[in-house]
Amino acid sequence: MSGRLYIVPTPVGNLDDMTFRAVSVLKEADLILAEDTRTSGVLLKHFDIHTPMRSHHKFNEHEEAPKIAERVLGGERIALISDAGTPGISDPGFMLSRECRRLGAEVECLPGATAFVPALVASGLPCDRFVFEGFLPPKKGRATRLTLLAADPRTVVVYESPKRLARTLRQLAEFFGAGRDACVCREISKIHESYHRGTLGELSSHFSLNQAKGEIVIIIGGNREDAASSAITDSVEDTDEEQ
Repeated sequence: MSGRLYIVPTPVGNLDDMTFRAVSVLKEADLILAEDTRTSGVLLKHFDIHTPMRSHHKFNEHEEAPKIAERVLGGERIALISDAGTPGISDPGFMLSRECRRLGAEVECLPGATAFVPALVASGLPCDRFVFEGFLPPKKGRATRLTLLAADPRTVVVYESPKRLARTLRQLAEFFGAGRDACVCREISKIHESYHRGTLGELSSHFSLNQAKGEIVIIIGGNREDAASSAITDSVEDTDEEQ
């Protein structure tokens, strides 16, 4: 491997989801950047990886990104991993990737695990068109974002913590309507993986009484009225083109 930044997805739960290529890249790299070295240490030990490792997280990435990018440009092979899933998807990684690109250093992202894709596909909601929102703004701009998303005809994907799930579902039911179809996906690829399907009103009631645990992905069906309007508009435009 020549000088390059490798963005390496790691399992979101089941270690068997680690790819052969990911293991190979981590073993051959000069350095592994990890969001939490203690968490990643368990992964590296499991796959007998002895590459040096150092921390790269949201608290130091601003300062470290230019330094790491210079090392990649100088010929080092550096691999970036997060605690779980693909770095850059609601995890550190974007700043380093951007800085490497800015300097002309090579960046390669391996395909692999990320929580929202299996959650979306298994939810039973349309997945041909969707919008990924990650974590919603905690306070400032939250109501504005929810208002915009409520009108979107695409399926909406949101990450949430178990402690905030009940509150978020109440707000989603308020802004999207209690009758909107949704699915709360929990612990993707882990032993206690589960999917709770229903309307936002039903899910809000359920999780206000039942404390959720683990990593959460919420899938919300798109605005059907806007979707129907878009379909009619597209049909009219197609007809006009044919004529």
